[in-house]
Amino acid sequence: MRRSCVQTVLASLFTFVSLVFCAQAFEIEAQKRYPVAGAQRTISILSTADIAVFEPIILAFQLANPDISINYVTSGSTEVMKAIYEEGAQFDLVISSAMDLQTKLANDGFALDYSSEATASLPSWAKWRNQLFGFTQEPAVMVISEAAFANLDVPRTRQELIETLRDNPETFAGRVGTYDVRTSGLGYLFATQDSRNTESFWRLTEVMGRLDAQLYCCSGGMIADVASGKLALAYNVLGSYAESQLQGTDGLKIVPLDDFVGVMLRTALIPKGAKQAEGAGRMIDFLARLRTHPELTAATGLPPIVEQTQLSGTVLRPIRLGPGLLVFLDQLRRETFLRSWTSSIKQN
Repeated sequence: MRRSCVQTVLASLFTFVSLVFCAQAFEIEAQKRYPVAGAQRTISILSTADIAVFEPIILAFQLANPDISINYVTSGSTEVMKAIYEEGAQFDLVISSAMDLQTKLANDGFALDYSSEATASLPSWAKWRNQLFGFTQEPAVMVISEAAFANLDVPRTRQELIETLRDNPETFAGRVGTYDVRTSGLGYLFATQDSRNTESFWRLTEVMGRLDAQLYCCSGGMIADVASGKLALAYNVLGSYAESQLQGTDGLKIVPLDDFVGVMLRTALIPKGAKQAEGAGRMIDFLARLRTHPELTAATGLPPIVEQTQLSGTVLRPIRLGPGLLVFLDQLRRETFLRSWTSSIKQN
């Protein structure tokens, strides 16, 4: 009888622990398996890149590596960080648009070393410590509804954007989209970099706040809401996603601001504990040579790493890999930034 009670208590405890673990588990947005008949191994990839965007790369990789099946899991950038840093989730490759969070993973000992001919061919600014490797360079742009700007000049700088929003509240109230930097790792990266690059950042944030800006986790949701007419504009979305989603869509315009355009590197690393590190290394090699596959650039909309990026009429501000990205991840500095941002953006 006593043994039965103990077993009951243990079973209840196990159930409770399981429920707690499930409640704390990182959030998976989507998952898709790419099996190959007779494959000798399966690579598990955790990524912020949407399945539709990354799938052409996976299929092309498997043509060159027919012995590898792939399990592809997508999540938000902060959830990716949580999965690896806090939960020790088992993956063989981690891909993210949040360069600062990826740098922290590598800096804090969560990444394996890897080097090859392909990674050696990358520019020095596109890799860090032989652990973190950039494979795309993607500009942050504004997407606007041409109908909303039918009687307005399209702003070409952040100062012009501030003036346009401030002077036309009837057009833009509740119809401006930007990242919720409290939950979006990429949004936080873009916001902190903007605050470094221009004094107008905080003024723009305050103006957006007075207009009841709509906050998003991801570029895709913002772009979709501009396309549907819910938003008049979306600020700082990924240009690669904008071009991909807006193909064949009339009435929308991608606007790279002339004062400067931030350029993000999408990066990959092999996490410590990876069971298929060799296969993950092969994927890193494939990504490092993405510039040799123009058909994939066309299919995915992901601009590969090249020595120089040009965007007509704009000043490019590439975000470089390195310890400088860790500055705004300091807990006190992050709390201060988020407190200031929240008071500016949430005024209603």
